[in-house]
Amino acid sequence: MSEEPQHGPEHDGPPQQGPRPGPTAAWAERPPRRPRRTGPRRFLPTWRQLLGTLLLILLIVGGGLIAGYLLVDIPPANSAAKAQSNVYLYSDGTELARDGDVNRENVPLSQIPRTVQRSVLAAEDRDFYSESAVDPGAMLRAAWNTVTGKGKQSGSTITQQYVKNYYLGQEQTVTRKAKEFFISIKLDREVSKEEILEGYLNTSYYGRNAYGIQAAAQAYYGKNSDELTTAEGAYLATLLNSPSAFDITAHPENKSRALARWNYVLDGMVKKKWLSRADRAAMTFPAPHRATSPTGLSGQRGYVVKAVTDYLTDHKIVDEDTLRSGGYRITTTLDKDRQEAFTDAVDNRLMDQLSDSRKVDSYVRAGGASIAPETGRVVAMYGGVDYAEQYVNGATRRDYQVGSVFKPIVFASAVQNGSTTQDGTRITPQTVYDGTNKRMTLNNGTPTGFAPANEDDRSYGPITVSEAMDKSVNAVYAQMGIDVGPAKVKDTAVALGIPSGTPSLATSQGAISLGTATPSVLDMTQVYATLANHGQQRPYTLVDKLTKAGADVPLPERARTTAIGREAADTTTSVLRSVVEGGTATAAQEAGRPAAGKTGTAEGDKAAWFAGYTPELATVVAVLGQHPKTAAQEPLYGAAGLSRVNGGGFPAEIWADYTATVLDGQPVRDFDLQLEPGAHEPGPDDSGSPSESTSPEPGDGEPTTPPTDTGTPTEPGEPEPTDTAPTEPTGAPTEDFPTVGPDEDY
Repeated sequence: MSEEPQHGPEHDGPPQQGPRPGPTAAWAERPPRRPRRTGPRRFLPTWRQLLGTLLLILLIVGGGLIAGYLLVDIPPANSAAKAQSNVYLYSDGTELARDGDVNRENVPLSQIPRTVQRSVLAAEDRDFYSESAVDPGAMLRAAWNTVTGKGKQSGSTITQQYVKNYYLGQEQTVTRKAKEFFISIKLDREVSKEEILEGYLNTSYYGRNAYGIQAAAQAYYGKNSDELTTAEGAYLATLLNSPSAFDITAHPENKSRALARWNYVLDGMVKKKWLSRADRAAMTFPAPHRATSPTGLSGQRGYVVKAVTDYLTDHKIVDEDTLRSGGYRITTTLDKDRQEAFTDAVDNRLMDQLSDSRKVDSYVRAGGASIAPETGRVVAMYGGVDYAEQYVNGATRRDYQVGSVFKPIVFASAVQNGSTTQDGTRITPQTVYDGTNKRMTLNNGTPTGFAPANEDDRSYGPITVSEAMDKSVNAVYAQMGIDVGPAKVKDTAVALGIPSGTPSLATSQGAISLGTATPSVLDMTQVYATLANHGQQRPYTLVDKLTKAGADVPLPERARTTAIGREAADTTTSVLRSVVEGGTATAAQEAGRPAAGKTGTAEGDKAAWFAGYTPELATVVAVLGQHPKTAAQEPLYGAAGLSRVNGGGFPAEIWADYTATVLDGQPVRDFDLQLEPGAHEPGPDDSGSPSESTSPEPGDGEPTTPPTDTGTPTEPGEPEPTDTAPTEPTGAPTEDFPTVGPDEDY
């Protein structure tokens, strides 16, 4: 009887039938399956899952990095990073003013000492030249320190900080940080480390409203970046970490922290072998200057900045948009001491005499300019009491009549052109004209219809050209202008320095000779500087040097030209010396120097002028009347408590005060004159007509009747030969002339 198969724990399967060959045997020999995990273990990933997840993360990160690198471009610089101020300097290099909203002046790396560069690296990124653009480890450490409360840190390299400053912004967002990361990598591949460091030094903020190393050097030490010492550079590098906290003048309580940071920077330089231990040991902490108010545009600075920018753009040296973008370093021709002397003279002689109780005193404005004749350099300028209060520059505005300061141009033109009177007599200082009040001017014997009045309706009768200049007799110079020819007078005016497009400088107006034109104070200073320089003109300039990013910008050539011949210029000077010696400008004698000059008063007493010069300096001063609200021109009657303001008063006094101050201590120079035949230099007794007072006229020659034919002067008591003349003479063009009364002086 066969046995039944045994079943039980040891025989839990089909009956054994013996081994099977081939695959069946291999299957039978496989190890048993791993038992399934139970409990919490069943939730843990397997190593295969971990590996797969890691690979997936790496794939995503790698793809993201590649996509970010491809998609994020280097953007244009942000507007704030490009913004710079223009820096204006006096001729000696001291700072005059800055314009622009951002106090920044970019400089090339070559203008930053190597030790100053390295002090920044020691403070911010010691491995800058050897490391990559980004440091992930530092970024992670910074993030960890920030999260764990060990202080907010950026973990950024200098490249990243530069990217943030120059291309992006200061916002703390993940998007900005991601862009910063990719742009830094790209930038590091496309530009040199030197370019990145230069950009970083020019865009970093140092406190005191100073952006960039140059502005910081000025703000803290009053010097240019290329003059910084290693110790000073280390302190400026300290500020990058926390500008406000480490400015020890603003926060003296933080001096110990600032000193510790300064030592950290210098010790880092020693570790990198950028500084010897001996030099390090010898260094003392360089205390910064106290913070000063920004050099803005108040006072005279705004007038100067506007005049200089107009000069640069008008002469097409720099176009307006480019200049507005900033970054220029402009060394002006202005002398700091002379600028201050001009301001003091105006204050002492004029502004201190005004009172708030007199309405007319609120109308008073002033303008002035001073030129070195031989070089054409504008050495001083006065624009007004304060650019913040009176923004129109009194030295450059072209809207006030110059009055009798134009008369020397008429005489100079007569000599230059060899002009003669109506009867053929050559015009010299000794030529006699008829100075009768309201005398009708003649053109080739025909009345012109122009008969201007002398000041106070005074008649002078026969009077020499020189005497007529002393007393500013309008009748004489109105006729002389017709004798010379208005077109020739205009040509001479333009040659001497008045712009051809100046209002009322028109050949069709006979009144041109009496100063109806409206050139600026600066224009007239050019004219008188040319006379002082014997007729040789160097066009005036306000700029000695112009640079941007350390490179010179070419300035136009200012070739010397002959405006008028020497005899014409010097003979005019001899006549103008007489005006100072005994004419309307005796107040100018207070300068204590040989001087020549002319007073002038505009129609309606709306402006009073004095234009004068010594051999080495030409200066023009104008006192102007302007309503403070409407800006309308206003008469100056009663200003400073005087009945009238004329050129021989405040303007001549200001001129004398300024000239005496700026020439003090210099050798006294006399004029070296070559005169036309028939002229002679004035002596002490040549200053006026024996029959007339030689004291300054109260208002300086008014519009007057031009004289008749100079060869046949009318006697003072004779009636004027105008009773048979037609109101509108035939044979001569009728002109529209300004109406002038007895108290209106050109």
